[in-house]
Amino acid sequence: MASDHAGFNLKNHLRDVLRQEGHDVTDHGTNSPESNRLPRLGRARRQSGHVARDSELGVLVCGTGVGVSIAANKIRGVRSARRHLEPVSARFARSHNDANIVCMGERIIGDEVASEIVHTFLNTPFSHGERHQRRIDKVTKMETDQGACG
Repeated sequence: MASDHAGFNLKNHLRDVLRQEGHDVTDHGTNSPESNRLPRLGRARRQSGHVARDSELGVLVCGTGVGVSIAANKIRGVRSARRHLEPVSARFARSHNDANIVCMGERIIGDEVASEIVHTFLNTPFSHGERHQRRIDKVTKMETDQGACG
């Protein structure tokens, strides 16, 4: 889990809720709501690399969720999905696309809806259906063919 200064409060809310529920959560910062020196894209890149190597799933938060989602998807092995209105699309992001990072914007979404989206995201397995797996295999091949970062 990570955020920039614009996502600091929502990240902390989600971290606390998940920890109270017994989830193992690593908080990669930021640790202040003040504008920070490490740009959100750098933080998203670092967190995304951690998820791709060491974790099953991740949560990134910035002001809108757009910047962290773009940066996260530059990392080989990452399939991030920006969610901000409802949990149904988070379910499909996991079950059909095997998304491994959910991105949200603190300026766009409230705490309760964000919590619902994260719960749905964390509790939905990838369906492993043949057509869904073919899609993931194609994306993975694109990463290799195009020389994705990471």
